[in-house]
Amino acid sequence: MKIYSRIVPYVLHFKFDAGTSRGVLREKNTWFWVLEDESGRRGIGECGPLKGLSVDDRPDFEKRLEALSSQLAGAELPDRIEEVFGFAERYCPEELPSARFGLETALLDLLQGGRRLIFDTPFYAGREELPINGLIWMGSREFMLEQIKAKLEAGFDTIKMKIGAIGFEEECELLGYIRRHFSEEVITLRVDANGAFSANEAMDKLEKLASFGLHSIEQPIRAGQPEEMYRLCRKTPVPIALDEELIGLAGEEKAELLDAIAPQFIILKPTLVGGMASSREWIRLAEDRNIGWWLTSALESNIGLNAICQFCSSLHTRMPQGLGTGQLYTNNVDSPLAVECGKVKYCPELLWGDFGVY
Repeated sequence: MKIYSRIVPYVLHFKFDAGTSRGVLREKNTWFWVLEDESGRRGIGECGPLKGLSVDDRPDFEKRLEALSSQLAGAELPDRIEEVFGFAERYCPEELPSARFGLETALLDLLQGGRRLIFDTPFYAGREELPINGLIWMGSREFMLEQIKAKLEAGFDTIKMKIGAIGFEEECELLGYIRRHFSEEVITLRVDANGAFSANEAMDKLEKLASFGLHSIEQPIRAGQPEEMYRLCRKTPVPIALDEELIGLAGEEKAELLDAIAPQFIILKPTLVGGMASSREWIRLAEDRNIGWWLTSALESNIGLNAICQFCSSLHTRMPQGLGTGQLYTNNVDSPLAVECGKVKYCPELLWGDFGVY
């Protein structure tokens, strides 16, 4: 069956000023890859590079997407799920990882009837929930404390706090607040430094953070310092998870990085690392080396988040994931995804809203 293809740009608006180590986010540009077959069914994927971080954050991104879409028009839809990944790899170059993820999603959706079904698992049927961490955004001490209280009241048992914005001592005070009220057995704590520590100060800060019984710290120093990161991973009192370090790597570079650094965990954002097939490869390599992993969304709309949730459900992991970003935007599409008591679930009785692509 032949495919008809188009690209639909969209701007997502945050409900609040979302603080990150790379500045404050108020809106996010994304693009939907819409595929249609001869019967009129539509598959939709999301291509949403992160500004200042993705390798495909480039001025000509939309132009490149349009060119790829034109090349795809008239192609034959793959017959089987596993054929989708090779198809997306042939059409989308490695330097456009978010485009490859968007195309994988659109193809899988279309192949299975255009119902936003990506993987037919108990999660999609509403019979299984995925544990997630409650994300605490950077901001003032008061704003972060307000978020912490809200997440705890909402029933989250895993909290992830972004650090590196308001001062290390104040951030330690916030972690101390959680620990004074909840032990390690009750609340799991993760922190994300986004490379905020210098190599010289990192070990001292890790030792201070260890007093709060942390599950892990993401990217304590900036990416691209493999020898320093290896040294930290060998001696750290807090397990280290690589995040930005994985961006832009392909082929043998993946195994070489894991062997050079030997982290305790890796964190996979399909939008940033080249899609679902690439994420599967990272997982295989990590598990071969006894390295833990989990998935995280990268500020996608509910279209991309739905794909990542269903992908995660196909991997049969119980590790809390980073998939709680569906409530960030004022103009996100209505979806069957819901978060309750620290878990994301798919409610089949609810309908998808309209992004203007139907």
